[in-house]
Formats: sequence, structure tokens, C-alpha cells
Amino acid sequence: MKLWLTITALFVLLAGCDDMARQPRAKAQEPSVFFPDGKVNQVPPAGTVARGDLARDAQLAERPTMSMALLQRGEERYQIFCSPCHGLAGDGDGTVVSRGFPRPPDFVEPRLIDAPDRHFMNVIAHGYGQMYSYAARVAPADRWAIIGYIRALQLSRRAELRMLSESDQSTLEAQP
Repeated sequence: MKLWLTITALFVLLAGCDDMARQPRAKAQEPSVFFPDGKVNQVPPAGTVARGDLARDAQLAERPTMSMALLQRGEERYQIFCSPCHGLAGDGDGTVVSRGFPRPPDFVEPRLIDAPDRHFMNVIAHGYGQMYSYAARVAPADRWAIIGYIRALQLSRRAELRMLSESDQSTLEAQP
């Protein structure tokens, strides 16, 4: 008797599932009689936040602590996204320049040395001049890593020999 009730209940449940496949629906961009404006696609309610946007905004808000791991990640991301135009040294002599593209600025220009980190963040996110936006390509955490690496490039290209330790100075002087 229990088996018969279980089988009957299973058939009743399965029979009800098919109704969902035949319910009315509308495709995107089609007209709709359901909404007063006659459109299927509706503007999200005020205050709506897309899933993941709060976490993304939190990553953009504050620069992470400088670390060797951050610089290594920044170097990797810089070489992937930035070096084709800006060059490996950040001097604006990337491979695309040799193919006729406009030369980007050198990162050791005084205006870029004095620029706040937010400037680089905005350029990565929104583009600047001939550079288009990389917001969809470079994650917020990687933007900070790239900025850290740009700062390291700026420092390394402006460093004076006397700032190095004696062993580092002798190593550099011994190289051809």
C-alpha cells in the first residue's frame, strides 16, 4: 500500500512540473502588455546594486599594502597589458610604437611622477588620450598592483648610484 501511494504521489508531482514549460513568457526587446511602458526590459529600481559591485568598489577604494607579492603581480600584469605600448621600462617605447601607433608618455615625466595614484587608476579604468579603457580587462586588485609596479619603475629609473649599497654598486659597475 505504501509503495502504491509513493508511486501515485510521484506521478502527481511530475505531472505538475510540465505546466511551467508552457507558461507565458516574453523575450528581451519584445513589446509587453504586462508593463505600462510596453517594454519587456525594465530599468532597475533606484538603489539597485549589481551582484559583486560592492566588493569590486571596496577593492577600488583603498590601495593595498605594498609587498613583494603585489609588485610581482603588478610586473606580470604590466607586461601583459601595458608593455606593448608603454615598453618594459615604462619609457613609452613599446612594440606598437614601432608599428606606427602614437607614443605614450614616459612614466618618469615630472607630471606623472607627481600624479596621485588615483590618476593611474582613472586612466586604467576610463582610458586617456589614445588609450582605451581597461576596466573590463584588468581587475581592481590588479590595477593597484600595476600602479605599484609603475611606481617601482619610476623609482628605479630615477635612482642614483649613491643610493645603492656598496655591494649593489660594485655589482652594477662590474657589468658590461
